[in-house]
Amino acid sequence: MDSILQSIEDWFRGLLVSGIMENLTNTFDSVNNQVGQIATEVGQTPANFSPAVYNMIRTLSENVIMPIAGLILTFIACYELIQLVVGHNNLANFETWIFWKWIFKTFVAVTLITNTMNITMAVFDVAQHVVSQAGGLISGSTAVDASTLATMQSALEAMDIGPLLSIYLQSLIVQFLMYILSALIFVIVYARMIEIYLMVSLAPIPFATFGNREQSMIGQNYLRSLFALGFQGFLIMVCVGIYAVLIQTVAFSSDIIGSLWGVMGYTILLAFTLFKTGAIAKSILHAH
Repeated sequence: MDSILQSIEDWFRGLLVSGIMENLTNTFDSVNNQVGQIATEVGQTPANFSPAVYNMIRTLSENVIMPIAGLILTFIACYELIQLVVGHNNLANFETWIFWKWIFKTFVAVTLITNTMNITMAVFDVAQHVVSQAGGLISGSTAVDASTLATMQSALEAMDIGPLLSIYLQSLIVQFLMYILSALIFVIVYARMIEIYLMVSLAPIPFATFGNREQSMIGQNYLRSLFALGFQGFLIMVCVGIYAVLIQTVAFSSDIIGSLWGVMGYTILLAFTLFKTGAIAKSILHAH
């Protein structure tokens, strides 16, 4: 009878251990895969991230927004000419150079609006180079290797059924929460790229304001916002590097449950800091 009960206990213990290991493996894999994709996703330019979406945005910008920007540029050019005339006492103090100045400013404004897409893509090319350089310097893996999992399995096999049951229930909860965090990280990274597409689609309008000193603040703030979006990718890479360092400090072999909740805590911290990268980049570049 005792041997039968012992066999049932061993079977149930093995069932719990295998269930816990499966939960742990799925938990770590889901987060590691999502975090590992961050460097790849943020290091891409809008044209490379999704060529189909980029072509659609470019077509909309050039065919729908560009005519509106042309009207705005025409109004600003006329307004600038009126200001020049009034500023020289209705041409009582006539100077030929003011018209050459107006022609030059209008030429620059037309050139900017004509090359709007090239300028915006150049901003993200610079940002992509910075992110790529950062990816080469930031070292550290967020993955939990097979040897660590084997050590954890050995520690689990030495436990009684009560602690194993507690660990199994907690691993289920942590696994569910980790899936939510993985989805949240996915949303943060892809939302940034969608925001970039939205900003690029309206690019001709702020570029049309560079012909006038007062209205050019709109275009200057737009450029700062573009650089903020571009360098947000660099801040995201820094967050991933910090996360990789923190994960390596977790001692999985000594305290399995504490380590599991510690990983989840660091992942929550990663998601929170990823949320803050956009606001930090804009505050540094004084964009709003």
